[in-house]
Amino acid sequence: MFDRCLGAALAALFLALSFPRHAWIRLRSRWSRGAAGSAQLAAERARSGRVDPAFALDGNGIAFESAIAAYEELIDATCTPINALHVAMVIPTLDRIGGAERQVLLLAIGLRRRGWRVTAVALSGTGGAAAAELRSAGVDFLSLSMRKGLADPWGWARYIGWLRRNKPNVVHAHLPHAAWLARWSRLFAPAPVIIDTLHSSSTGGPGRRLGYRLSRGLPDKVTAVSQSVADSHLSARMVRRATLRVLPNGVDLEKWRPDARMRAELRRELGLEDEFLWLAAGRLEMVKDYSTLLKAMIAVPPPVRLVIAGDGPLLHHLARLSTRLELYERVRFLGFEANPRRWFQVADAFVLSSRWEGLPMALLEAAACALPAVATDVPGSREVVLDGETGTLVPPADASALAWAMTAMMRTSPEERRRIGARARQRAMEHFSLATSFDRWEELYCALLSRKSREAVAVRMPAPDSRCASVGGSRSAF
Repeated sequence: MFDRCLGAALAALFLALSFPRHAWIRLRSRWSRGAAGSAQLAAERARSGRVDPAFALDGNGIAFESAIAAYEELIDATCTPINALHVAMVIPTLDRIGGAERQVLLLAIGLRRRGWRVTAVALSGTGGAAAAELRSAGVDFLSLSMRKGLADPWGWARYIGWLRRNKPNVVHAHLPHAAWLARWSRLFAPAPVIIDTLHSSSTGGPGRRLGYRLSRGLPDKVTAVSQSVADSHLSARMVRRATLRVLPNGVDLEKWRPDARMRAELRRELGLEDEFLWLAAGRLEMVKDYSTLLKAMIAVPPPVRLVIAGDGPLLHHLARLSTRLELYERVRFLGFEANPRRWFQVADAFVLSSRWEGLPMALLEAAACALPAVATDVPGSREVVLDGETGTLVPPADASALAWAMTAMMRTSPEERRRIGARARQRAMEHFSLATSFDRWEELYCALLSRKSREAVAVRMPAPDSRCASVGGSRSAF
């Protein structure tokens, strides 16, 4: 008991010396609210004859364990310094996870670990598992619960109110609806810096193109995940060249890497012996053109299997097509896969049959896992796969060409496939490192802030990164 009290006293002394004034104000408020509740609960337990040490009151009428819990909660709540720069990531939803959403998760969590205060703002949905992952990493999550898309005035009001209360330094929007919300809200709640990111080379229909053209003067910077994405939007006059910059997606090369033990274990679990295992991954939507991939599988010689990781509106249609093509013993639909990395580590090669792409995360992850790839020769994919070096590119919507390339890859010796995979991983390390991606984003945020206000340069960046004060001069982000 003495040791416990001594530990509590030392903890209190440490807090008294280290907590800023604003933290003590919050603690006093929390403690005053918690003490009344703890006292009431302790009284109820006493009347019922049950005494729980965790709710025993000390001489001042304050629950000892509740005080410790309050300290712990306060430490978590104040771990972000009050002067940390605040970035808001705006995304249509996190209920469905595709390449853009996964990149937002990586960026939000990565920036938080580097000391930024980060809030993910979804226009609709609850966020599900993604929101839980963000919160566990210290990232705030807010859903605007917009039920009618951008036609929901209450969602606009909630977002503008949140902007005025929280005053983020940077608003970073992803995908069209989030971009328009962030852009037009600037007229009602000015933010120091607004950026939006283009994730697809598809420019959409006339409505999307018009929406971007009408608001292209509002963001401080527009970024594209690949040069092909930038070129397509420039050609459609949806962005201004002066405000456009290419910042590619990044992949966590420490997390995504070959794993011989995982490969051996999963192959035993699946009963795979001599079968060649192809992996495809991505949302089951028209853009991925899985129908062409299934038709190509008819001409790919056995022994071979294909697993498709992903969920989407075309699941039942593709399953029926697979049955009609008599591929039910060779093709497996995994649906949503909580741990897709293990499939990249067990596969022999990766295949992507998309009609168009921005910068496909699945191809980057395959490269990081040293997988040779066969992909359609479309913008975005050709910036990842070097034809003949890290994989093979074929024309889109061509089942015969896709089947030929897959067969040729299968007939390549295992040693040559390993060399192709090693070159793919080396390219990912040189051009698509997640750490490098974080560096580029921090540099861009801080350069824009310093351009807007010289006072922002003096804001102390939390350890371990203090880049804002050094941005400019020879390290211009422009």
